[in-house]
Amino acid sequence: MALVNPYGGGSLKPLLLEGAQRAAEFARAASLPKITVSSREKGDIIMLGIGGFTPLDGFMQRADWEGVCDGMKMASGLFWPIPITLSCAKASADALKTGEEVALIDPDDGAVLATMRITEKYAIDKAHECATVFKTIDAEHPGVKMVMEQGEVNLAGPIKVLSLADFPSKYGELFLTPKETRGLFEKMGWSKVAAFQTRNPMHRSHEYLAKVAIETCDGVLIHSLLGNLKPGDIPAEVRSAAIATLVDEYFVTNTIIQAGYPLDMRYAGPREALLHAVFRQNYGCSHLIVGRDHAGVGSYYGPFDAHHIFDEIPKGALETQPLKIDWTFWCYRCGGMASARTCPHGDADRLLLSGTKLRKLLSEDGEVPPEFSRPEVLEILRAYYAGLTEKVEVKLSGHSAR
Repeated sequence: MALVNPYGGGSLKPLLLEGAQRAAEFARAASLPKITVSSREKGDIIMLGIGGFTPLDGFMQRADWEGVCDGMKMASGLFWPIPITLSCAKASADALKTGEEVALIDPDDGAVLATMRITEKYAIDKAHECATVFKTIDAEHPGVKMVMEQGEVNLAGPIKVLSLADFPSKYGELFLTPKETRGLFEKMGWSKVAAFQTRNPMHRSHEYLAKVAIETCDGVLIHSLLGNLKPGDIPAEVRSAAIATLVDEYFVTNTIIQAGYPLDMRYAGPREALLHAVFRQNYGCSHLIVGRDHAGVGSYYGPFDAHHIFDEIPKGALETQPLKIDWTFWCYRCGGMASARTCPHGDADRLLLSGTKLRKLLSEDGEVPPEFSRPEVLEILRAYYAGLTEKVEVKLSGHSAR
C-alpha cells in the first residue's frame, strides 16, 4: 500500500527556493520594503517553505479568510480549518500598493525569511475570527490574545521562502520536512502511519495512546511542536530529550519516529485538530491520534470536542483520519493503563493524568507517582525544573527509529 496523498490531491508544494534562484531572490529582497512578521507568521512561512501547508502558495485573501472562518473552506472550495494570514500595522499597509513586493523579516534576528507579492490588502473583524475559530473572544485565551494583538490590516499574496531560520541548525535531525518523513516511512515499509501530536513530554497516558496506535498501524510519528508555546510549557529541547528516552526504554524498535514541526500553538482546540490532520497528511500520516482535549487550553473546549468535529466536516475532505481514543488513566484495580471504554471502575480507583498536572507537580517539587510518569522521563524533567546550571543533555533522536 502507498502513503496517503499530499493534501489537495497533487504533489508536495514546498515554497523554499534553492541554489541560484534563492541567491538571486535574496539579493533582490535587499531593496524591497520590509515587513517584520510575528512569531506565529514566521512558523507559517517556514511551514509553507517545507510544503507542510501544501497546496497553499502564500497568505490568504479576504474571500479565503471569510470562507475559512465561516465554513472552513477557501474561495476555491478547498477545505481548510484555520486562516493562514499575514498582518501589519495600518501605517505600513498604507505605504504599500497592490502588486508591490515586500521582504518578510524574521522577528528574532532581522534576517529575510521570504518575499511576497501583495495581491490584496484588507481589514478584518478580529472578534469574528476569534469567535469562529476559537469559539471565544475571551482575551485570556492565548489564541485570542494572539489575533487581537496582530496588525490592523492583512496582506495577501504568494510568497517565495528563502530561509528556514534556525530550525535546521537548532534541532538537527529532529527537524524533518514532509518530503523527509515520507521518505523514511517508505524506507521502513510503512503505509499506515499514526501521528501523535504533542507540545508536552509524554507521560504514561501519552505512552498508552501511542502503543494503542501501534497495535493497528505500521508505526507512529511522535510529532512535537517546535515553535512558541504559552508561558509555563516545557521547551522543545527538554521535551524531545524526555521523549527520546521514553522511546529508547519502552517502545519496540522500528515502531516510532520522533520529529518536530515549526509552528506556534494556536490553542484552537477542535479547529486546530483539523489543521493538524491537514498537515499530517502532507507529512504522510494516514491517521492522527486524537485524545482528550486535543490542542485545547483551560476549559474553553469540551474534552471530546475535537472528536466530534471530524464527524461534522464534508465526507472525503481529508484522507488522514482521526484515531479517536477515550479518556485514559491509570486504574489501580485494573493494575495498569486503561480508558473509559475498557475500565469498569469508578473515579476512586483512577489516577487521571495530564500535562498540566505533571507540570504543576514538577514546578512545586511535588511527588510524582510512578503510575504517572516513567522514572527516566522524570529525571530529565526534574533536572530542568531544578534550574541546573548545566544544560540538560539533549538527545535528539531525529530520524533514527525505534
